[in-house]
Amino acid sequence: MGRVSTAAEIPGTPGGVVDLGHDVYQIDTLMAGYERITAGYLIRADRPCLVETGTAPSAPVIRDALAGLGVGPADLATVVVTHIHLDHAGGAGDIARMFPAAQVVVHERGARHLADPSRLMASARMVYGDELDRLFGTLAPTPAERITAVGQTAAIDLGGGRRLDSHHTPGHARHHVGLIDSVSGDLYVGDAAGVYIPDTGDLRPATPPPDFDLATALASLRTFAALRPTRLLFSHYGPAEAVPQTLDRAAEEIKVWVEETRRARGQGMDLDHAAAMVAERTRARYAVLRDGADPERAATYDRTNSAVANVAGITHWLNLQDLKKS
Repeated sequence: MGRVSTAAEIPGTPGGVVDLGHDVYQIDTLMAGYERITAGYLIRADRPCLVETGTAPSAPVIRDALAGLGVGPADLATVVVTHIHLDHAGGAGDIARMFPAAQVVVHERGARHLADPSRLMASARMVYGDELDRLFGTLAPTPAERITAVGQTAAIDLGGGRRLDSHHTPGHARHHVGLIDSVSGDLYVGDAAGVYIPDTGDLRPATPPPDFDLATALASLRTFAALRPTRLLFSHYGPAEAVPQTLDRAAEEIKVWVEETRRARGQGMDLDHAAAMVAERTRARYAVLRDGADPERAATYDRTNSAVANVAGITHWLNLQDLKKS
């Protein structure tokens, strides 16, 4: 697995700000109070750009971190979200209000949900129930005129000849994009390459319903490899430098979870039992979950990368494959 990039935490800045070099700063968004689970990134270019907002309650954390880096309300030019799931874009409306000069960039399939989050929030409430407010808060609307929708590819101007190139990379979500920095070579992978724990080098897939598709997810990883990035910057969580090995591991993990879910499904298990079986059969692959590991860290990891959600997404995809065959 990839080692953590050499970086230094910046004293006196809130939000666990880390200088990653090339004017790129990692910000711990402290989702639901958890440390080192979800990251946003500031590119302090001529036109400063924030990649990922985190959740709605994370917006003040982001604001204060940017202020500590010299980026005030009138300075932020662009906010880009890799996709509209609430741990990545839940703060988009609040950040748009706090930084009134910033344009919010999102894939065209997610744009309407940032402008009118009512359906997205209703769906999230059905999934998370009372936990929604604690984990994610409420996604506030972003004014439609402040939203820039991108398609298969797009270039986002960072000024001074620097840009972020956006590439549609579905498989985790239909509205997912990966973003590569023309100067640093950093590739912002969102959730398409899974959930990474730099402390242990663990990498577990993120395959929630309803959009997971095996072939599409693997194709997106090949798209990432073809871009030849210098580093992968995970929204969950942080940088990995061993790019080919990490992308290979991401593909392997997806395949393992699909096969284990297929096996559990073939035994007629309900979702909870299938998820428990898959989690147990894959546990040894992840140092953070092995016996003797920090139990609090393990519980947080499992809570924020749920085996139930992963198995539910794969099961949904398997059911669709059966319908296509019938």
